[in-house]
Amino acid sequence: MQISAVVYAPAPDGGRRVRVGERFVGLAYTLVDIAEFLRRAGWEDIEAADVETAEWIEWRGGGPGVWAH
Repeated sequence: MQISAVVYAPAPDGGRRVRVGERFVGLAYTLVDIAEFLRRAGWEDIEAADVETAEWIEWRGGGPGVWAH
């Protein structure tokens, strides 16, 4: 299964919009949130540490360590 995801720049409250495929799936405040969105999209057994290193996640406005606007 090939999933592509985009994590957008942090909003003023620190949340980052997440898109999986063509669908926006939510607002993440941690890597755990992103992992949960991906599990709901069908990617089983993904953990927060996997989110940090996944090459198929496009980080916009900062990488996985950026959560402040």
